[in-house]
Amino acid sequence: MQIKTIDDFLEKKAKHDTAELCIRSYTLNGLLEETKKHGATDLHICVGSAPLMRVNSRLVKIPETRVLSVDDVKIIVLDCLDQAKKDTLERDKVVDFSYSKSGLGRFRCNIYKQRGTYAMAVRMLPLDIPGFSTLGLPDTILQFTKKSRGLVLLTGATGCGKSTTLASLIDIINKEYSYHILTIEDPVEYLHSHDKSLVTQREIGEDATSFSSALRSALREDPDVIMVGEMRDKETMAIALSAAETGHLVFSTLHTIGAVKTIDRILDSFPSDHQNQIRSQLATVLEGIVSQQLLPKKSGDGLVPACEVMVSTPAVRNLIREEKHYQINNIIQTGKDQGMCSLERNLADLTKKDIIEEETAKIKAQNIRLFEQYLNLAKR
Repeated sequence: MQIKTIDDFLEKKAKHDTAELCIRSYTLNGLLEETKKHGATDLHICVGSAPLMRVNSRLVKIPETRVLSVDDVKIIVLDCLDQAKKDTLERDKVVDFSYSKSGLGRFRCNIYKQRGTYAMAVRMLPLDIPGFSTLGLPDTILQFTKKSRGLVLLTGATGCGKSTTLASLIDIINKEYSYHILTIEDPVEYLHSHDKSLVTQREIGEDATSFSSALRSALREDPDVIMVGEMRDKETMAIALSAAETGHLVFSTLHTIGAVKTIDRILDSFPSDHQNQIRSQLATVLEGIVSQQLLPKKSGDGLVPACEVMVSTPAVRNLIREEKHYQINNIIQTGKDQGMCSLERNLADLTKKDIIEEETAKIKAQNIRLFEQYLNLAKR
């Protein structure tokens, strides 16, 4: 910008002062305020990049910010850690924790090392648990809140809304049943108030050393419903299966896409000589799998979920026992009357309603030909 007049000078000085002010005031709270103002879901802080925020699933630069130096990031990172978390970061090179600020909100933070420097990813956590009806998911999922025992899994990639769906289902149970609901999370994301149910929430690191140890002790804490934030290892999976087998309703998540791949993932986590036992347990206790993903709306003003719902019917249980779970997709396609919903049918419905682009749906579909068949039927 060339300076031709006093007004030009003042305009440039004002912009320079604003940028300088932003540079001088780089704090986590300041960046979170900007992120929240733009309706973003995530904040990324990394050396050599300006602070980035994820808006409608895309990363964009926070306005009026510059590339962060090593010292910038170190100040932001270390300012929000107590000594115990600093020790964990130094030892493990990564630390997870929840962060709250009055008037700003709650956040899930992950600080890690990359190329010898610190980096940070922050997820915005709504203060209020969203009602299930606002999520845009099939009502058939609500049937899992009525179960008194068994295992229900929510699956999908990171950031696909698993935790939000899970929180809304737990909230429904909390309001409708007199249970003891125990959640085990890393970190605690949504805060549940006691309603009809008593809700106790344990955070890994703060209240327990690991998912497996917390889940093992949970069985001695008289829970009716157990929510495990993530089944990360075979030990946690084994205890979750045993808890479901002994009369508890267990909810958990896995980073898999689709019911069949989820079942494969669980079985493959165990040695071959244990898989028959796990397969038998899984066939007995599994009540359903909800696999979801978030897609950009055609209008460009947000995201919409698309999902697959599998309900454990006698036919599904038999296929698991007989090592034929690869045939479960066929049952999902024809199981609408049992409350099932295939991803392709859901994508076709969203496309027909002009909510998402057809090309987006084709990219996300596991079977493009099947999606096109459903879409043609929907357009008739």
